[in-house]
Amino acid sequence: MLSRAIPALVLLVISNIFMNFAWYYHVKVKAWPIWLAILVSWGIAFFEYCFQVPANRLGHVDYGGPFGVPQLKIIQEAITLIVFSVFTVVVLPNEKLRWTDFVAFALVLAAVTVSVLGRMNATR
Repeated sequence: MLSRAIPALVLLVISNIFMNFAWYYHVKVKAWPIWLAILVSWGIAFFEYCFQVPANRLGHVDYGGPFGVPQLKIIQEAITLIVFSVFTVVVLPNEKLRWTDFVAFALVLAAVTVSVLGRMNATR
């Protein structure tokens, strides 16, 4: 069961790298007209789903994984914030993360802990 957690989490990280590029890279490229930004974003999002769907299958209890759908969602949100923070610093250095952003991120990470621990305690 836990042996499926690591590959699922790795696939979610890869998926989120693509997702952040699909959602935010066009902000950096001001020369793109909106229609091009949409097309490029959709093209990148295809690859996001190629990793996200198998991640959720691997991680879900019905497929031998350790997580329910609520846990997969909250874990994905936490991964998104971590990947987003790195993306922002590396790709969009003019965007500055504030201390309030980090507090908000920490609250989401606390929610992940509560969600996963709740799942672990329910299965015992």
